[in-house]
Amino acid sequence: QVQLVESGGGLVQAGGSLRLTCAASGRISSTHDIGWFRQAPGKEREFVAAIRWSDTRTRYADSVKGRFTISKDNTQNTVYLQMNSLKPEDTAVYFCAAGRAFSLYRPIATAKEAYDSWGQGTQVTVSS
Repeated sequence: QVQLVESGGGLVQAGGSLRLTCAASGRISSTHDIGWFRQAPGKEREFVAAIRWSDTRTRYADSVKGRFTISKDNTQNTVYLQMNSLKPEDTAVYFCAAGRAFSLYRPIATAKEAYDSWGQGTQVTVSS
């Protein structure tokens, strides 16, 4: 099992930036995907970005491409989400999640059902 703790959320004006951090511990394997999801009030939890633990493959939701960047530091067991050009519609609770791909050939998962370890979430609020 993987334990995840998010940090770095806060209040920012539209056009601003934030960097979220996900500290991971436990049994992290090379086939793990570490992802970021977000959930706004009254909405479903949605995929934002993810990265394969064993290499540099990444995947992004269309809504954040070109604005958000996911990265990792394997030596620190940490995943980051750099969020630039933030918009009010980015306001949500952001969750870090981990899921096993079981094969390095499988594409990075975007469905929340593919992730079985979740952090507690961190609030991001973007004011207009």
